[in-house]
Amino acid sequence: MAQNCAGGTLAAYIPDASKPWNSLRVQHVYRRLGFGGNYSEIQAGLLLTPSQLIDNLINDAKAAPLPTAPSWYNWSDSNYTDFTMESTDQYIEWYMEWLSEMLDTGVREKFALFWHNHFVTRYVDYLCPSYLYEYHKLLQQHAFGNFQTFTKDMGKNPAMLKFLDSVLNYSTFPNENYARELLELFTLGVNNNYTQQDITEAARALTGYVDVTEDCAPISFNATHFDSGSKTIFGQTGNYDFDGVHDLIFQERPTEVSNHICTKIYTHFVHPLPNQTIIDGMASTFVANNFEIEPVLLELFKSEHFFEDDAISVQIKSPVEVLISTIKESNYGHDTTVMQLVGMLTVDQGQQLFSPTDVSGWAGNRSWINGTSITKRWKMLDDYVGYVLTSLDKEDMRQLAIDVSNNSNDVAVVAQAITDYFIPKGLEDPAHYSQATIELKATVPQNYFDLGLWDLTFQYVPEQVYNLMLWIFRRPEFQLS
Repeated sequence: MAQNCAGGTLAAYIPDASKPWNSLRVQHVYRRLGFGGNYSEIQAGLLLTPSQLIDNLINDAKAAPLPTAPSWYNWSDSNYTDFTMESTDQYIEWYMEWLSEMLDTGVREKFALFWHNHFVTRYVDYLCPSYLYEYHKLLQQHAFGNFQTFTKDMGKNPAMLKFLDSVLNYSTFPNENYARELLELFTLGVNNNYTQQDITEAARALTGYVDVTEDCAPISFNATHFDSGSKTIFGQTGNYDFDGVHDLIFQERPTEVSNHICTKIYTHFVHPLPNQTIIDGMASTFVANNFEIEPVLLELFKSEHFFEDDAISVQIKSPVEVLISTIKESNYGHDTTVMQLVGMLTVDQGQQLFSPTDVSGWAGNRSWINGTSITKRWKMLDDYVGYVLTSLDKEDMRQLAIDVSNNSNDVAVVAQAITDYFIPKGLEDPAHYSQATIELKATVPQNYFDLGLWDLTFQYVPEQVYNLMLWIFRRPEFQLS
């Protein structure tokens, strides 16, 4: 049975001989906080302290400008000539925009993606590009902010109001969908110190956000449809409204909220199996800081626990992660065709952005890999490097080999350096490096290596690196982050 063997505490990580600040740990930071870093970024990270690197990444993420609003950001139904065709194009446009943002401002978008899988909405259930834009912007704006404020703003977001039927929540006919998910998924966790009566009463407090003049138009509060009667929630009686019931959750159930959210952060960014001692410490920080997200992240990512060997390369990459990180880490380049390929492949692999599986989100980790998905995963990566080789600058492959091997002329050294770059903890069986060398040699005659006629200026090095990459993609260790 799998275990979480990562030791250490939330005390700040101080590098030493047994746990040095090295490429392994710098890559770990880039992979967990973002979608990986290229060779130059890894080298620059080595010159900083762990604390400086993490501060820089999060500060840069917070300061990154939001993408320019599209022309249709405030469109409602009357703005469309052909809604089906035009809205589909707009959805694809913003899907591609998000993928581009993941490459350009990776850390913010890694956290936006995490919160997307927490505050789930599904585009297919509300079908409105302007709602989608506002929802995505909210994920970006609040990614490192105050969770209580984030939760309130998300509950009034039109995508959420439509997705969880809040627009059908009238005082005369209460709809409990949003109230249930607010407690069960968004704040407290399943069956965690609330009752059906709490859900029923919370739904009454949330009534009134029902006025929509036309499809895709803003949704507003209508006081005539609000239940102004007294409600009893968590044993507390009052005339609660939308803000009041949200505040009550954080006031009366801070332990449940902090444990639920910190567990999700921990299992997503550190280890798929919870470490309750670490989570308890994170939860205390969360409550002490009035549910500000950033202090929890800084404490966790700077901790000795986060940098333990047993916390590195233990998460299975999602389809989005495996594609975006391969592009970022290889630095092989991309164009519109590559991004379109990434978009199609994420859908094919079961991670369609803006439409998780259901309200509980993608299960993640082991659920990404099965007998069918792994072969598709190999093929999509093969397609990417094949496109680089034939249609982009294949010399990027040579440059990577030069960089990571310090321009070695020993084919075995180069093979191991490239393999270890993409699999930071190395291969489980050291003997497999011999096979990596064979893959890098490809069809180059052996006497070129025996006579010292081969080095990284050799004409066919890009093709050789491509061949090795195909082998690396099939290693079980490559699937881990």
